[in-house]
Amino acid sequence: MTVTESKPKKNQKKAATANGAQPAVATAPQSAAAPSPFTPIADYAFLSNCHTGALVAPDGAIDWLCVPSFDSPSVFGTLLDRGGGAFRLGPFGINVPSGRIYEPGTNTLLTSWHTPRGWVFVRDALTMGPRHGEDGVTPHTRPPADEDGEHMLVRTVVCLDGEVEIELVCEPAFDYARVPAEWSMPDENRHVADASGAGVTIRLATDMELGVEGGRVRARHVLKKGDQLFCSLSWTEGLASPANVDEASAHLATTTTFWRNWLGRARIPDHRFREAVERSALTIKGLTYMPTGATVAALTTSLPETPGGERNWDYRYTWIRDTTFTLQALHFLNLDWEADEFMQFVADLEPNEDGGLQIMYGIDGRRDLTESTRKELSGYAGAHPVRIGNGAFDQRQNDVFGAVLDSVWLHTQRSKRLPRALWPIVEAQAQCATKVWRKPDQGIWEARGKPRHYVSSKLMCWVALDRAARLAHIRGEDERSATWRATADEIKADILEHGVDKRGVLTQHYDTTALDASTLLAALFGFLPPDDERLHKSVLAIADELTEDGFVLRYVTTETDDGLAGKEGTFLICSFWLVSALSLIGEEQRARDMMDRLLRVASPVGLYAEEFDAPTGRHLGNFPQAFSHLALIQAAAGIMLGEFVEELR
Repeated sequence: MTVTESKPKKNQKKAATANGAQPAVATAPQSAAAPSPFTPIADYAFLSNCHTGALVAPDGAIDWLCVPSFDSPSVFGTLLDRGGGAFRLGPFGINVPSGRIYEPGTNTLLTSWHTPRGWVFVRDALTMGPRHGEDGVTPHTRPPADEDGEHMLVRTVVCLDGEVEIELVCEPAFDYARVPAEWSMPDENRHVADASGAGVTIRLATDMELGVEGGRVRARHVLKKGDQLFCSLSWTEGLASPANVDEASAHLATTTTFWRNWLGRARIPDHRFREAVERSALTIKGLTYMPTGATVAALTTSLPETPGGERNWDYRYTWIRDTTFTLQALHFLNLDWEADEFMQFVADLEPNEDGGLQIMYGIDGRRDLTESTRKELSGYAGAHPVRIGNGAFDQRQNDVFGAVLDSVWLHTQRSKRLPRALWPIVEAQAQCATKVWRKPDQGIWEARGKPRHYVSSKLMCWVALDRAARLAHIRGEDERSATWRATADEIKADILEHGVDKRGVLTQHYDTTALDASTLLAALFGFLPPDDERLHKSVLAIADELTEDGFVLRYVTTETDDGLAGKEGTFLICSFWLVSALSLIGEEQRARDMMDRLLRVASPVGLYAEEFDAPTGRHLGNFPQAFSHLALIQAAAGIMLGEFVEELR
């Protein structure tokens, strides 16, 4: 499959050849800033109830929502096809708001609108509230908390001045837009309407009078200064919904209390990075699936890494390699409950036959994530195919063992004990790493090309045996600790012999001199000490040679057999990794400069996708991306710690 190319402009003249034939018109890859009916990825705001999430476009439309959980089929999918269903609430005929921010300390969105005749203010949230018995919609496997998701989207509007005509348009399209909605009005109530399709029923409730028009419901109402209205969408048991604007506002108030109380338990230093760290913490919590403790890599599927291209993946699953970065961030923030929940999820996972863990699992722990495509969907701005599931779930990626064991090591250090349930995982991952570290694999980036001896994979095998040796020592198993330590030393020697080029720089794999940002993990995981010349050269080589307009690429696609066509944007996680690595090797000012550059390219509401297209300033890839926010917290922590140490000198 080739990358979609942009068509020549209509007024572009074609030069005639001598025989009158028309030469082929040169085309260029599609730009991330090309005119498009699709909302720029970074212009979306993210809502969450820790069961599922929604994306709200600037025009007030919910363009993405899967119910009841993150990985369920979409109910609103305009994000991936302009006919995929949406739910708009906003001023009639006005699509550009005056301002959008999060209510401080929450995942509740506040939008202000100025129309020719007045001002209105909209609040949107997937609501949280007190727990009432067992959750029959998304059953929990973890101990119940005091609060939980209410399986409800609540939206309120208040007129601040003048008068404004408010429009509501709700047009769900179930099962990734394959099943149109069938509407009904219970008891002929003009304020309540139920939409059903593909075995799912959702209830729209409002104090506006509703009218059904085929597959959608509409309402319009003029608000004058001081007037309020509400609407809600419910998929909870019994389809419970607010009865009036006061009840709707009460749901929003309890949601505010939930998020602020949660954030209040976090330890976030008084620092210029505080706002970015808080938003990242709220985003990571929002991407956590409360019933099991799992964390999804992103809210979405198939948002393109290459404009109009085929690098489109489903990220609504849990990657095991994220575990260590998740634990690092949660423990830095002092959120030990969330860290423990996540480790319990890992402990419950079903391993492969050899005892090793897969590279990814469903948020309910399922192993089969078979990939399929939705050919009937256009894809975001023409990026195709749209994928459901992820075919990389059964790939061999040798880095997974190190991610698991570094997580156990971090958790053990924090809790001051090694839980009995985790020791079998330690043994299994150490044994697997011992068996496979000499073998090629697909690497950390899940390349779909030929297996290679990727340096980062072997580095993470070293992490696996290094951490296993430390954990065995804690248990008093000194003989096993010595065996695993010897293997770790053997892996390190092999990497330094075959994975370092003539100038002393770590390479992507053993058969190339190409650079790869994943070798920054050598700094982050302590593979080499900060004053090691090879580490210093490797970090600076990536900073100087693997960047585009100052942002880091994963690798140069023309030098890497990843099985795909087309260029990709710079990877935000890699740029944040570089900040951390620069801090570790003593390049503090360069780290600060890069951190400031990264903070400036956050979305208007402080979120990050997977990639950043430096030439256009657009975000690319699935959104919001947990990995990017986890790496931001880690990078900020490194700089904060360095500045604290400097102050003590």
